[in-house]
Amino acid sequence: MLFDKIEFVLKDNRKVNISSPTYDDIQGIIDLLKNDAEETIYVIVYPEECESNTPEKEKAIFDRVNNAENELLLLARDGNKVIACAHLSFGAYIKTRHRCFITIQIMKEYWGLGLGSKIFEEFIKVAEKRKEITQMELTFIEGNDRAKALYEKMGFVIVGKKPNAIKLKDGTLLSMFEMVKEIKR
Repeated sequence: MLFDKIEFVLKDNRKVNISSPTYDDIQGIIDLLKNDAEETIYVIVYPEECESNTPEKEKAIFDRVNNAENELLLLARDGNKVIACAHLSFGAYIKTRHRCFITIQIMKEYWGLGLGSKIFEEFIKVAEKRKEITQMELTFIEGNDRAKALYEKMGFVIVGKKPNAIKLKDGTLLSMFEMVKEIKR
């Protein structure tokens, strides 16, 4: 699914744009994913696990998602630098078509500047246009209080907990929480 480009002014007055990915973004998304894995423990992979992200794989992902009816990938850019990536996927089966799932990654330098809220607002608009969607879902890792606060601000509530879902290299076990936002019409 394609998304028309929009411009957004961050709280620090920098202008960014948000749109579907293009081939020019391939290296930028690879860099973002690795950088994010280096900056925070609250993503599912370690930096060395990002080595499998190749330009060919990213190109295939861009092609699949941009042509899909049940997926939307948004990239935020500061100039030509990819600073955020967010994915919205809709249930593919009859029994799950009423649900959609969100993931989001933002470079640490851009945390707290309103970018996450803007991306969520756009995803909510997309979900609300689909009459079959009655709930949006996401997960977050224990300790990621900034993300939890954003999700709650956007209307998500915790509905479940997977204890010990994440195991860090040092052996620390962290829970994963599931959140849902009901789409009311």
